[in-house]
Amino acid sequence: MKRWVKVTLASVAALAVAGFAAKDYVLLHLPGWIAPHVADNHPVAWQQGPAVAALPVDRRPPNIVLIVGDDLGYNDISFNGGGVAGGLVKTPNIDALGQQGAAFANGYAGNATCAPSRAALMTGRYATRFGYEFTPADVHPPKWFPSSLIRTDAAFSRTIASFPTKWEHKTIFDEDAARLPPVQDKGMPASEITIADLLRTRGYHTMHLGKWHLGDTKGMRPEQHGFDESLGFMIGGQKYLLDDSPDVVNSVQDFDPIDKFLWANLPFSVQYNGSKPFRPDRYMTDYLTAQAQATIVANRNRPFFLYLAYNAPHTPLQAAKADYDALPQITDHRMRVYAAMIRALDRGVGRVMATLKAQGLDQNTLVIFTSDNGGAHYIGLPDINKPYRGWKATFFEGGVKVPFFMRWPAQIKPGTTIAAPVSHFDIFATAGGSAGANLPHDRPIDGVNLLPFMQGTATGTPHSTLFWRSGRYKVVRDGDWKLQALDLPHVNLLYDMKADPTEQRDVAGTHPDIVARLSALLAGHDRESMKPAWPSLIRSPIAIDRPLGTKPRADETYIYWSN
Repeated sequence: MKRWVKVTLASVAALAVAGFAAKDYVLLHLPGWIAPHVADNHPVAWQQGPAVAALPVDRRPPNIVLIVGDDLGYNDISFNGGGVAGGLVKTPNIDALGQQGAAFANGYAGNATCAPSRAALMTGRYATRFGYEFTPADVHPPKWFPSSLIRTDAAFSRTIASFPTKWEHKTIFDEDAARLPPVQDKGMPASEITIADLLRTRGYHTMHLGKWHLGDTKGMRPEQHGFDESLGFMIGGQKYLLDDSPDVVNSVQDFDPIDKFLWANLPFSVQYNGSKPFRPDRYMTDYLTAQAQATIVANRNRPFFLYLAYNAPHTPLQAAKADYDALPQITDHRMRVYAAMIRALDRGVGRVMATLKAQGLDQNTLVIFTSDNGGAHYIGLPDINKPYRGWKATFFEGGVKVPFFMRWPAQIKPGTTIAAPVSHFDIFATAGGSAGANLPHDRPIDGVNLLPFMQGTATGTPHSTLFWRSGRYKVVRDGDWKLQALDLPHVNLLYDMKADPTEQRDVAGTHPDIVARLSALLAGHDRESMKPAWPSLIRSPIAIDRPLGTKPRADETYIYWSN
């Protein structure tokens, strides 16, 4: 029998005080018996590989470990010359991946928000080729939830649009779009081929850990997209510990409507291959790390692909108390919580690498590290993407330029640097090429195998042109030129990325010929893309040069982001 939790009218009233309209209550916000019990922690019985390897490690295809951070700022990684809190917190384990392998100086995310970026990463294709243009909100009822109570993710978007602000630029909510597909119908189509699908053709055992955010129904789950095993969460995030745990330190951003919504909605749970949700036994980042270590041990005698998708440091900002206590030199509470989260992420990478070495797999494992997009403006911290302008949910460099490392000692020399632009979708082709898999021939594959470029056997650059699109906001980088075609305000911004890599000087007025040429490229890319599979619910203004929670400036640069 299902166990349910009583949600009272009093709790709904308390949420209303926090800024949520009654019509927007979903899941835990609805009065009555509606929330399922999350089971206590229990061990995960990972499928065990052979007791004895059929071939020595150096004669097998390489193991492939893809580690993805969530909303990790470019400047959060000390390899990039910065580090959290002005360099007070370093990331030595993440840095080592770039030092001991290849570092991509112009590694780009597939998109500037979570889900479309992950869709591009998983498939090796522009997500706009299959309609995955906007990120579904974290209001995703599980299969057991009464269909009569299911609402769309319009609740989330309407809440953001109605949040009070003194800024002259307001969020625009589309009521017509709110009546279109509910969130449970939004995700990556079953027809798409993922990295896991590709590697299974070469006999790999495939595992997903952590965030998915690519759908939970109609063939969209990881187990239906090529993963033999999946332990994590289908929606965009989870809490890291229970709010009132003695082992957690929280930071709440009361100026951010997204934060308010996440604190009220996100559970602290995981599921294994579609099981009922159960509670991790420790801080989420450490839990995912420990499970990653267990999968490596279980599969040490066969080729495996591990997709380790941490949710750190995405909001809600929650630090393990031990990490928070280790950083007394940081006086700002929010920064200290955030820095502690980065500390746990770096520790996790170090433990995964140590396990590979202990199992004798270190030399013949391709380890890839990146972030799904840049750091978010809504956490209110100013320098996380320094020296670049912009944030998550913008196509300025701060939103799409991400840490991008590949380490494979058997094939990639330490200290390799690639200056040419590369993209998340190159990971698909690189993983397939490293494993000896044939890429699909029945669809365009936008990714390129980067291994020959890392080894110096390929000449030229992987890409001459890269595109990004979110609704009517479109961007192209062609060689050293980058054109941003904004929706609101309706202007073109042109940057010479060689002379001005931080996008400080718009030169559109002096180069109309280049604007015209790049605009034609954008139009051509549109013709190769699909109409979005679901509409954008909101268009939100984002200031490029300041985080949320700070005072608006006169004549500041801003964009409108469709989602």
